[in-house]
Amino acid sequence: MAKILIIDDEKAIRSTLKEILEYEKYEVDEAKDGEEGLQKLDEFEYDIVLCDVKMPKIDGIELLEKAVELGKEMPFIMISAHGTIETAVEAVKKGAYDFIPKPPDLNRLLITLKNAMERSNLVSETKVLRKKIARSFDIIGQSAAIERVKDTIEKVAPTEARVLITGENGTGKELVARWLHEKSGRSAGPLVEVNCAAIPSELIESELFGHEKGSFTSAVKQRIGKFEQAAGGTLFLDEIGDMSLSAQAKVLRALQENKITRVGGDKDIKTDVRVIAATNKNLRQEIEEKKFREDLYHRIGVILIQVPPLRERTEDIPLLVEHFLEDLANEYGKKKNSITAEALEHLASMNWTGNIRELRNVTERLVIMSGSEISLEDVKQFA
Repeated sequence: MAKILIIDDEKAIRSTLKEILEYEKYEVDEAKDGEEGLQKLDEFEYDIVLCDVKMPKIDGIELLEKAVELGKEMPFIMISAHGTIETAVEAVKKGAYDFIPKPPDLNRLLITLKNAMERSNLVSETKVLRKKIARSFDIIGQSAAIERVKDTIEKVAPTEARVLITGENGTGKELVARWLHEKSGRSAGPLVEVNCAAIPSELIESELFGHEKGSFTSAVKQRIGKFEQAAGGTLFLDEIGDMSLSAQAKVLRALQENKITRVGGDKDIKTDVRVIAATNKNLRQEIEEKKFREDLYHRIGVILIQVPPLRERTEDIPLLVEHFLEDLANEYGKKKNSITAEALEHLASMNWTGNIRELRNVTERLVIMSGSEISLEDVKQFA
């Protein structure tokens, strides 16, 4: 049942609205002025607020501002007998959901409440999803090796410095890239990922820079590339060591001049992206073998972050397993499996060539194949 707070200095208005809303199955609370309303907002949780504009002590607009400062995100519907277009515009600018003149039209009020409630539900669902997403991208561990990575992220993320992330397959390079983005000033912008190893060399330039209609046989319409899609945000070039030399030359130009040209085009397009790259290859060796440009290496590698393999942070394995068990329980909609100390100890002693990705897959297999408690025997049989 939705809970509504009515803030109005006219008792008759409060009583009438309360009677109507309770008939419509809303739970209703009242406040006789802005001061009492602010106190209740601080003490209790509400889904919607109906607030008069003209009130003693604290008026409705001021109350709305204070509620925003307190981080209250429920919809505010302002009501007033002295409503003007200017007042309504000001209220909406301050964060109000809607403005209704007194005496309120019952049908309009109920429709507005219904719409506001749907918005409130969407905000709540978005918060839950954000928490789930944030958790799924957590960097789990307390080992010295992983703490160094976290410390570097904290220092580097707020800057515009380009970062090169290195490490074996399955170590979590993409998580580092995501946190560099999330903790940066570009977090409100997009994080666009390109897996350079998964795109054929003849298509990588079109993928990165886009193409004009008719620039090649299958170019039946104009296409916007990843550099443009990532405008205002971060472009993550995963497995950049697999990029063709011709594409490397164009990426180097884009980084040097902050502009690109679409395939088949002749117009320069300004870019506004922060580039983060990752690779599982030894780029120094690739440079010696003439497979990677040294000038590009120095452009993308302003900051180097080496993500340690799991064998160098085995003390993190119990934390990782517990994290995976909880995630899998949520994913499968079941009670979280427990695991014995002996089973954890055995997992920590294994050779994880596939690193964290392999550990996660093994944990999922154990959840599926074992009982409610994962034993040492289960690990020996199914890991």
